[in-house]
Amino acid sequence: MKRPVNPHLSIIIPAYNECEVIGSVLDQILALDLDAEVIVVNDGSTDATSDVAGSRRGVRVIEHPYNIGNGAAIKTGIRAARGDVILMMDGDGQHKPADIPRLLSYMKRYDMVVGARTSESDAQAHRTLANQVYNAFASYIVAHRVEDLTSGFRAVRGPIARSFWYLLPNGFSYPTTLTLALFRGGFSVRYEPIIAPARTGRSKIRVVQDGPGFLLTMMRIATVFSPMKIFLPVTLALLLPGALYMIFSLLVLHRFSSTSGILILAGVFLFMLGLIAEQIALLRMSQIGHFYNEIAYPAPREDEYGGGK
Repeated sequence: MKRPVNPHLSIIIPAYNECEVIGSVLDQILALDLDAEVIVVNDGSTDATSDVAGSRRGVRVIEHPYNIGNGAAIKTGIRAARGDVILMMDGDGQHKPADIPRLLSYMKRYDMVVGARTSESDAQAHRTLANQVYNAFASYIVAHRVEDLTSGFRAVRGPIARSFWYLLPNGFSYPTTLTLALFRGGFSVRYEPIIAPARTGRSKIRVVQDGPGFLLTMMRIATVFSPMKIFLPVTLALLLPGALYMIFSLLVLHRFSSTSGILILAGVFLFMLGLIAEQIALLRMSQIGHFYNEIAYPAPREDEYGGGK
């Protein structure tokens, strides 16, 4: 497979110590005969991942000097990608290359298509439960059903990916950020059911250690894109008990309660803080929208109108 000069599709595969399986994954991708460039971002692997990937004709390997993170590898791939559509997938065998054409078939209608893992996928029970919690929380934030928040198997229009890449974290939560960013930006998202087999080798995600950190990251991302979804419930949790206790104190105890006053003041303060955060979020999305328009609809050059030399 020759590397196309102006490919329609860019396939980005972040890889960290995946030498046992990445060769098979790449062979299956190359056998599809797509108008695509394949970019493997070797995130500081200590095994032969780079050699195995580089031995496949037409595959471009980008090296990180040390392990920076899964999301950082994705960002490196997005910056290097030339395709109109960017597809991200893992190199550990969890995502089947045979599903790529199915995801791409919806790209004319949707801005992003996500491979949503079904119940038939090979996943541990605690991971399935955690994903259900994440999906429910994300669905509340974006006011739309999110079927698989953490799936790293997704295709997105190139200009959109290039507009949002700098918001992505360096860790494993880049799918979360990308999902919330697109929904908040008013882009269309489709979830296409897939069956994900068990990964080859040991998972890099530690549920017990990384789970609380991931929930904290989700809260942070939610406050970036939809802050009132976080601030408003907390505000009500302070204002309502405070107001009820103040009424009880005045009518029954015939005295003013400082505790109720503190709760009410804290609720008002958080509400005002949420309004400010909402305005900042709107300004940020406006800047992203302007950046997207510059990428998707570049201004014509002067020589295109005969004004150049």
